[in-house]
Amino acid sequence: MEGGLADWLEEMLGHRPADLALFERALTHASHGEDNYERLEFLGDRVLGLVIAEWLIETWPNEPEGKLSHRLNALVAREVCADVARELDVIPRIRLGRQAIDDGAFQSDNVLGDVIEALIGALYLEAGLEAAARFIRKCWAERIDRLSAPPRHPKALLQEWTAAKKRRPPEYRIVETSGPDHARRFTVSVSVKGVGEATGTGSSKQEAETAAAEALLETLT
Repeated sequence: MEGGLADWLEEMLGHRPADLALFERALTHASHGEDNYERLEFLGDRVLGLVIAEWLIETWPNEPEGKLSHRLNALVAREVCADVARELDVIPRIRLGRQAIDDGAFQSDNVLGDVIEALIGALYLEAGLEAAARFIRKCWAERIDRLSAPPRHPKALLQEWTAAKKRRPPEYRIVETSGPDHARRFTVSVSVKGVGEATGTGSSKQEAETAAAEALLETLT
């Protein structure tokens, strides 16, 4: 079993773990025990942001900070990290408690995104920044290639639309929260007075607001 995990990690990360327990921890959710991925995820999130930021500076050397920030936010978003986890077949290796399994946490973008960041953190601790950067650049290469133009955040677009039309700014409110702590779902409503209203859902308040803004923009354009 350990040999199988080590082989998979080596193929995926480009590095064979010397301390397998470190990477097992990166795959362990809090519902499974105290020795879990949370601290590694905290570190990996920062490593991912640093590597992507440096990559963007190299790729678009003349682009201003604001546009670079839009690109960075799009590339490190929770749903992007979760997609990377699915592509790498991480799901069968995650260790979850029984309740979390029953709640479907294997499919949670929050959990999958956290695991990828925790694996990056573990790789950084054991093999250094260069190894972590190689892994990130391999997994994010197609995504960065698709960003020929900086993405524009739906909330910013909606704000700009209301300003251009001399309308009041969009108003967001939480309609509902549901699900267990590790798989929280938020439903948010956004409205523009005299124009319309739409709702969106997500695994965080920010994601739900973004989805709501996207939904309202679709009715306006």
